[in-house]
Amino acid sequence: MSDIAAEPSGIKSRHVAAAVIGNALEFYDFTTYAYFATAIGQAFFPSGPHGFTSTPFGSLMASLAAFGAGFALRPIGGIVIGAYADRVGRRPAMMLSFLMMVLSIFGLAIVPTYAQIGVAAPILAVLARLVQGFALGGEVGPTTAYLVEAAPPHRRGLYASWQSASQSVSSIVGGAVGVTLAMTLSEAHLDAYGWRIAFLIGAATLPFGLYIRRALPETLHQEDHLPDYDPQSLGLWRVLNDNARAILTGLAILAGGTVATYALTYMTTFARNTLHLPQSQSFSATLVNGIFGLTASLAGGYLADLYGRRRIMLVSRGAFFVAVMPLFLAIVHWRSASALLAGVAILSVLLNISSGAFYGAFAESLPKRVRGMIFATVYAGAIALFGGTTQPLMAWMVHVTGDNLSPAYYLLLMTGVSLIAMFAAAETAPRAVKTP
Repeated sequence: MSDIAAEPSGIKSRHVAAAVIGNALEFYDFTTYAYFATAIGQAFFPSGPHGFTSTPFGSLMASLAAFGAGFALRPIGGIVIGAYADRVGRRPAMMLSFLMMVLSIFGLAIVPTYAQIGVAAPILAVLARLVQGFALGGEVGPTTAYLVEAAPPHRRGLYASWQSASQSVSSIVGGAVGVTLAMTLSEAHLDAYGWRIAFLIGAATLPFGLYIRRALPETLHQEDHLPDYDPQSLGLWRVLNDNARAILTGLAILAGGTVATYALTYMTTFARNTLHLPQSQSFSATLVNGIFGLTASLAGGYLADLYGRRRIMLVSRGAFFVAVMPLFLAIVHWRSASALLAGVAILSVLLNISSGAFYGAFAESLPKRVRGMIFATVYAGAIALFGGTTQPLMAWMVHVTGDNLSPAYYLLLMTGVSLIAMFAAAETAPRAVKTP
């Protein structure tokens, strides 16, 4: 079957792959950046008498700040590209965001170092991150809307969970690339150019991504599970008021989820800089995070189709909340690869079950004609405010307090916020809600 708009149950594996490849590339890039944050800092923000900063810690913080700069334009990208998807179509929006994303990753990979071109190096690096952030801001909304609109009603949770699963796929690939480079290159070569190789591998997906997205059937104009909705005639404030519950609960759930996601990604830097574990063991943490997160995300979407979105989110995120402190205590106390990998695996499973259930729940709660823009803007806003600041904040907390458990305290706080929002969220699963 070639016309998914005519018969949504005909969604094919290549359609799912086309929808989630951008999100996978996003997390591959950010995972890679997290792996090589120290090396990137040495390239663009070196420390020393003639460097960008005076201390190695200043170099790391400048690198993490550049990482955070990639989040600054996400809300703008969410509004612009999300609105484009709601007005023109999911496919053209997905093509635009993916093209911008890959070109910015390639640009970052080829920027010369501070030693070669001086202050122009960090300026160009930050500009590449800003362009990429704009593109990423408009990526998740249209693609999640596409998955929900194209999937059979009784499988919307499972198909939408591939957005969460794609993050884990990228962690697996990124972790494998990081471990391979760490085992192949000397530490000096890894810091000098290993990170550039990793970014160029991600940029190499451009032809494949554009090819499979170009053939996607459009879903914007097909019949939807919610009544028709005309945002232009209603006006902005009416749109916000009508969707206030979904927006507020979605923002809070995403805030807690993104802090947890980037905290687990940060475990590579944490293991290397704070626990002083070898690089190969540090890289393995995100590889484990990806492997366990992939299965857990899809399980969350599948279970959400069977038992409802809220129940699955609450149970798994509640268990995550309970497990955070004991596992961090074990990781910090034992300072071993086994404790690190076991802790990351358990937290990844509990986090990603709830994340897998969330994507479908949030997209289902929004009318089609504002689904792409609201989803993208809320997602990008939460990521910009909390995802972009998580890693620099955790590094700063450890540095200032000297308490290696300080990241766990912040993680507990934001997980509590997401749990409260989950209690307040509406149930959207077709099994629990009679749809027209």
